[in-house]
Amino acid sequence: MKIVQTPNAPAPASNYSQGIVVPSTDRTLHVSGQIGVMLDGTIPDDPAAQHDLAWKNAMAILQAEGMDHSHVVMARVYIMDPGQVILYRQTRDRFMQGHKPAATLLIVAGLADPRLCVEVELIASA
Repeated sequence: MKIVQTPNAPAPASNYSQGIVVPSTDRTLHVSGQIGVMLDGTIPDDPAAQHDLAWKNAMAILQAEGMDHSHVVMARVYIMDPGQVILYRQTRDRFMQGHKPAATLLIVAGLADPRLCVEVELIASA
């Protein structure tokens, strides 16, 4: 396996990698859940900004491995507020640019920090 680390996404907050490439016939990249946080660790109060940042951070990890939205085969997204489902869909669709990977949306009781409202986890293959 190859650990993927990039300075273009926030550093892990504990003992995990930003992504892992598993060698096989195809390359598979597992992107750890990315949150709506800026590179300096700032968490915006605005849910739309958090959704945008979570997807942007996930895309940065794909790009670190020479992949883009078209390589995503699975997206798992966790949100706190059922009222943000439309926001989630709009943001996902903007970042996926018409690409339609498998996807799971979960509405959860909490994330790692109570200020967070979204987390995006991806699996990509090239």
